[in-house]
Amino acid sequence: MEMSNQSPTQAPEEGTPTNNWGRWGADDERGALNLLTPDVVAEAARVPRTGKVYSLGLPIQRSGIPNFDYRGIPQRLTLVNHADEQMSHSMGGPPGVGSNEDMFVMAAHTATHLDALGHCYADYRLYNGFPHDEVTPYTGAPRCSIDKVGAIVGRGVLVDVASAKGVDQLDPGYVVTPADLEQTLEAQGSSLRQGDLVLIRTGWLDAFMRDPATPLHPQPGLGMDAADFLVRYDPAVVGADNGAVETMPFDQDVFMGVHLILLVRHGIHLVENVVLGELAADRCHEFLLTIAPLRVTGATGCPVTPVALG
Repeated sequence: MEMSNQSPTQAPEEGTPTNNWGRWGADDERGALNLLTPDVVAEAARVPRTGKVYSLGLPIQRSGIPNFDYRGIPQRLTLVNHADEQMSHSMGGPPGVGSNEDMFVMAAHTATHLDALGHCYADYRLYNGFPHDEVTPYTGAPRCSIDKVGAIVGRGVLVDVASAKGVDQLDPGYVVTPADLEQTLEAQGSSLRQGDLVLIRTGWLDAFMRDPATPLHPQPGLGMDAADFLVRYDPAVVGADNGAVETMPFDQDVFMGVHLILLVRHGIHLVENVVLGELAADRCHEFLLTIAPLRVTGATGCPVTPVALG
């Protein structure tokens, strides 16, 4: 599919469809990831210039990372260690030889994570019109789950709103507008293309990691108008360095308004709590980006470590 060569300061024409339901067929569960065709990915592979690798994921640990209370504290528990060496002995292992293993207990939407299209619903429907109430405690989500995502590889674009405004971080609760995005793209000399993996930097996560006492509410993030603006460029993924991609409290008092626009209506996967400070420091605004969620059957999200190659 041909990619747009629009000016970075002018979005495509108005009249974008109000949703992507049915665009890739009535049974589609991958949404805008369908834009990542072999041609688009091959073009993205030609983007890197320096070969520098950037890890964009938070550590997963009990404290010192942003985590909403209702999700519980992520736990790394020891399953076996030297105290269980007799297990090795019973299988013929000699003294002094054994293994260490762990068990992870955490919410799917912990640390840096990818929201599956089954994460949110509106008017009792998931993306593409699938019923919201087919999700069960035992089987999880039969539609639009994280195991439908596969490996994501594409052209990443950092939209560093904080730096464009000359600040370390946007004010708590700041609503990022279309004008902010346009001005940032112009200042960077960046453009957006169809199928891009777009990452918005507010500076909030950098501030939190410097001082974990930073309140989780409010947070700066995308407003609903900014989400509509991005939709007109046809991105495959949108992410940000905050806990919800969108601003909190929610813009225009619409509960999860940006999630509903991007995830539910347009099938655009979201990545939250993305670590963007190093990319920003290097002014690396365009890069090859990979995201590979675990294939957890029926899950509505998954911690990830996005990797950028500059």
